[in-house]
Amino acid sequence: MKLLRAAVFASCLAFALPACARECAPRLQDGWIRLTPVKMPMMAGFGRIDNPCPAPVTITGASSPSFGDVSLHETRVVGGVSRMRALPQLRIAPGEAGVLKPGGMHLMLMQPRVPLKEGSRVVVEFVLADGSVLRGELEVRKPAP
Repeated sequence: MKLLRAAVFASCLAFALPACARECAPRLQDGWIRLTPVKMPMMAGFGRIDNPCPAPVTITGASSPSFGDVSLHETRVVGGVSRMRALPQLRIAPGEAGVLKPGGMHLMLMQPRVPLKEGSRVVVEFVLADGSVLRGELEVRKPAP
């Protein structure tokens, strides 16, 4: 009888854990790319990465089949001068969000492989420190006038 209860508990746990893992996956919300008026070798990507999990999430890299290179960057004003630097990782605390926005943290999208047009969607994959991957889409938008 104890063996049967243990087997039932183990099978319930096996089905419950994947459901919990799916609920705790980080999500990319409102992802977009700023369309440049002229063909450029680089573009910028923005959005919000929500972490609904009870543990922190750390993004260690990014890639996209639409670009030769994708990396996390941050723009800061230092001594009245705007400076950009690469971010080796982005840690998002439990229940918090990493916000990628113009003038702050953002994705540098280098070497576009195909011409992009307004309204098209680009797949981006964020590599997490635990080896998992967060997949999201960025919509190509014209900059605000």
